[in-house]
Amino acid sequence: MALEDSKNYVDEAFTRTSDRGVSFENSFGGALSFLRRRYTKDLAGVDIAVTGVPFDQAVTNRPGTRLGPRAIREASTLQSPDAPYGWGYNPLDEMNIVDYGDLAFDYANIPAFPEALTAHIRGILAGGAASVTLGGDHYISFPILKAYAAKYGPISLIQFDAHTDTWADDDMSRVDHGTMFYKAVKSGIVDPKTSVQIGIRTTNEDTLGVNIIDAREVHAIGSAAVAAKAREIVGARPVYLSFDIDGLDPAFAPGTGTPVWGGLSSAQASHILRDLAGVNIVGGDIVEVSPPFDTSGATAIAGAHVAMEIICLLGWNKLGKA
Repeated sequence: MALEDSKNYVDEAFTRTSDRGVSFENSFGGALSFLRRRYTKDLAGVDIAVTGVPFDQAVTNRPGTRLGPRAIREASTLQSPDAPYGWGYNPLDEMNIVDYGDLAFDYANIPAFPEALTAHIRGILAGGAASVTLGGDHYISFPILKAYAAKYGPISLIQFDAHTDTWADDDMSRVDHGTMFYKAVKSGIVDPKTSVQIGIRTTNEDTLGVNIIDAREVHAIGSAAVAAKAREIVGARPVYLSFDIDGLDPAFAPGTGTPVWGGLSSAQASHILRDLAGVNIVGGDIVEVSPPFDTSGATAIAGAHVAMEIICLLGWNKLGKA
């Protein structure tokens, strides 16, 4: 099958008959799903379920992350159908990957949201798949981590971000995008000693023992050294990877709720992610994409590539590529 065969393929989010293989559907047409994967709630035989959480409750100043999953799915259609560059394999050919659709929740009942999300991810894990979640503001990682910790026990975290999100907040019922990892550590679901935050560039006096590789260090020591340091910190433990798009500098991702200058370039982020191959990644998310603040679509494009890199990391372990 070649690119000219696009005339034969359309709406593969619904019409494709296999959960493997690339799609040559025209990027400008057809029903949207992430990477033209099949929409389904049936997880039999599925390796990875991509799901959206269009939640936008607590982003500082700039709302719009509820539109992130939709924008990331649209941007994913721009990716080449060839194998992701530098990985040496194509996870779309070698794994069953589906688009599990979005979380359904009552937007007017915020207190009920966290448990709805935890149950949603718990269902994916119970079905035997790993989740890759498209957000949504960064709070969503906390309910997701609860589901992962229930399966794996206290989990390690690799977080790309401008902010630590460990500001003190002992009210576990508060839904706040800046305190969810404080809650995760205090709840015992994240092990701070074997967790690392990459790209940090805002002041927080108490990081609860989480290891920090700040943006200045990233620029100083280079991507390969950052990945090596992160690998040493997490060791062989199960790791959840959370990528806040504001980990990138606003020059590369202006469409976010909390832009901070001095951040990672898209090249640095891609190199670090690929050098994490072999780390025991068990799930991940890409959050804080806010399309209204980036008419170019560059932020959503970055988000789609991050999601694909997480898929590649998951596949590297599952398929024994090491």
